Amino acid sequence: MNIHTVSTTPYSDQRPGTSGLRKKVKHFQQPHYLENFVQSLFDCLGELTGKTLVLGGDGRYYNPEAIQIILKMAAANKVGRVLVGREGLFSTPAVSCVIRRYKALGGIILSASHNPAGPEGDFGIKYNISNGGPAPESVTDAIYARSKEIDRYLMVEAEDIPLDSLGIRNLAGMAVEIVNPLADYAELMEELFDFPRIKTLFDTGVFHMHFDAMHAVTGPYAKEILEHRLGADPDTVLNSEPLPDFGGGHPDPNLVYAKSLVAKMYRGNAPSFGAASDGDGDRNMILGKRFFVTPSDSLAILAANAHHIPGYRLGLAGIARSMPTSRAADRVAEALGIECFETPTGWKFFGNLLDAGKVTLCGEESFGTGSDHLREKDGLWAALFWLNILAVRRQSVEAIVREHWANCGRNFYSRHDYEDLPADLSQQLMEDLRKQLPTLKGKRFGQREVILADDFSYTDPIDHSLTTGQGIRLCFEDDARIIYRLSGTGTEGATLRVYLETFEPDPARHDLDTQVALASLIQIADHVAQIQQRTGRAQPSVIT
Repeated sequence: MNIHTVSTTPYSDQRPGTSGLRKKVKHFQQPHYLENFVQSLFDCLGELTGKTLVLGGDGRYYNPEAIQIILKMAAANKVGRVLVGREGLFSTPAVSCVIRRYKALGGIILSASHNPAGPEGDFGIKYNISNGGPAPESVTDAIYARSKEIDRYLMVEAEDIPLDSLGIRNLAGMAVEIVNPLADYAELMEELFDFPRIKTLFDTGVFHMHFDAMHAVTGPYAKEILEHRLGADPDTVLNSEPLPDFGGGHPDPNLVYAKSLVAKMYRGNAPSFGAASDGDGDRNMILGKRFFVTPSDSLAILAANAHHIPGYRLGLAGIARSMPTSRAADRVAEALGIECFETPTGWKFFGNLLDAGKVTLCGEESFGTGSDHLREKDGLWAALFWLNILAVRRQSVEAIVREHWANCGRNFYSRHDYEDLPADLSQQLMEDLRKQLPTLKGKRFGQREVILADDFSYTDPIDHSLTTGQGIRLCFEDDARIIYRLSGTGTEGATLRVYLETFEPDPARHDLDTQVALASLIQIADHVAQIQQRTGRAQPSVIT
């Protein structure tokens, strides 16, 4: 087979964001666009001869075509072996699992996570390193630098590789192994959780649940584990078939976009437990009967109950959370006598802490939770963790959460998203906030005094790397916080995210509506940043 050297010219917009490179499908379909990025990646990985890579995606539009391109480029660049998920499917947590289990050099994941799909939707690509986690900034910066000067890429001339049946095929001397994407991940879940005990929940005939896969990649995983291995009802997994356009839905597991699941969980005869996952399977939403569990509370409750779970009975080394995530987990860490680390947003910032054995559980407010079993957040894992807790404690989700609040206090918390704002307007709003910072410390807003006003920076305790500009924080003397941050996961315009948090120790006030409890902070947040005046938006696009 012939190896072609194809001349190309650089694109200027291939800087990976929080979770890789994400653009519209049509943008990726431009001549040489995907190829330029992939060759830039290969050029930064060093010697590839004989090395193993993992490849797969969430099944969104353009996934099969991209896989064929990447395989032919990998063969031309002398990669030794590529493990590909059958039909090109691989959840992000499963890729991390397979990288670690087979000691691969790394993995290429084709996904735009929770972003919409289809011909007019989004596409994405990211690289995970040998620990199974997202590439750190040192790697993504190198890829971007190379993409700005690339003048050629390598490609073998060959027929497409069939992806629908297991087995090993030869592509210009490179082994292409089509693997069952479910097997290793499901086996790992059985190692961590008490499957026989969880199965007793379903054996009673009283406990019922729904898992909404949102027509994304987690459907086959949830069917295999929940219905086939744990004995849940055959209709437990909703929207279980992965579709190239996710059935026209928005695969973001929150109260707005997982409407059908939320409706089922709030009806009169609601199931006992509900969960959902996103496009690539790394995010989660947890629901009880007519009860929503915030991601921040979920992380704290998993940590407080980890001793019930076989894979975590030896204790937690520590907890890590992203800076915008509520401080509920900090209170559990303090009670357990372990450290809680505050990192920038982005799962890659947990990698060093996990590798160094500093933390066991980690989470982000953006519906992501995980542990040291992988180096990615993991939606189905979170649901199984909750199921194991329910099987041990034999209480409802609501009862467990309320008992946790009674013991630790309640962190009222919400995120207000202003989506699809003009990028220049959003950047200017943030810049003007930065200019205000020196004048905000010590300022009073009603009964609250600002005791900290800064732009969050993070020095990694393991490699001592410095990351700056990670979100503007206003912290008040009563332990309340307002955080402003621009999202790095969209493909059009910009999303301004405003995070609001206040602590309430009094159980008599734990039944307050969250937005009511945060009302004064919401007013302060708008006043300081002049959000309504500058954006023309009377309300956020999404409140979670």
